[in-house]
Amino acid sequence: MTTRTATLVGLTAILMWSLLSVMTVATGKIPAFQLAAMTFTIGAAVAFASFLFRPIAFGALKQPAVAWVVGVGGLFGYHALYFLALRYAPPAEAGLLNYLWPLLIVLFSSLLPGERLAAHHIIGAVLGLVGTVLLFVGNTGSFTPGQIPGLAAAFVAAFVWASYSVMSRRLKAVPTDAVAGFCLATAVLAALVHMMVETTIWPETPLQWLAVTALGIGPVGAAFFTWDIGMKRGDIRVLGAASYATPLLSTAFLILAGFAKPSANIAIAAILIAGGGLIAAKDMVWRKS
Repeated sequence: MTTRTATLVGLTAILMWSLLSVMTVATGKIPAFQLAAMTFTIGAAVAFASFLFRPIAFGALKQPAVAWVVGVGGLFGYHALYFLALRYAPPAEAGLLNYLWPLLIVLFSSLLPGERLAAHHIIGAVLGLVGTVLLFVGNTGSFTPGQIPGLAAAFVAAFVWASYSVMSRRLKAVPTDAVAGFCLATAVLAALVHMMVETTIWPETPLQWLAVTALGIGPVGAAFFTWDIGMKRGDIRVLGAASYATPLLSTAFLILAGFAKPSANIAIAAILIAGGGLIAAKDMVWRKS
């Protein structure tokens, strides 16, 4: 697989994650960790089902402890922190701090062997950050001291996801099929936390069950596999900058679904984020044949 193809595969994860908000709204009032347990279980089940047609894939689960620590720590650690952030801090502020991770991926990529961080990568990432800030302008307000733990959790979550993504590149020898095991372990941990701190609420309608299933197959399933391919074999700097399209596309889908309203801020943010992505990806988009 070429770097260009792997990067395009990684970009599909960004598209799937942009559907996360609208699909989550459609699931109803299912508690956060219960929803994580359900969707990660579905994602893992689909992956293991594919293993039945290629039994050799089961061998991917035999990985050193460091791979499991990075994989499970990244998937479960990030989602646990983000859920805590949404519970104890205002969603807008928590989301803004959380979306530092695309910029961090671009910056952290410079620490990887053979990777060089050019000016256009940084410019593209910063434009994406500015565009993301605009998406939240007008939705943010004052916060109380009791919300500081939630804001801190969102901030740390950004570092956890960026570190997981970049460290995946360092663990390039670990096959993408191993993500199935990471997802299953994450589902088990989420179920344990759910049983300790939440009250179980099952989906009430066929549409809610469909939304849960779709989440498990896409944003909380296939997306982690395509992201792994992008991080290990694609242009990590381009993917980092392009990730700022996630909140923009997410907002667009919420508008289409009637859960949000269009505004001038969204239009300007779209120009900044799209422009930043094109600048960061100029080597791939306008490369000489």
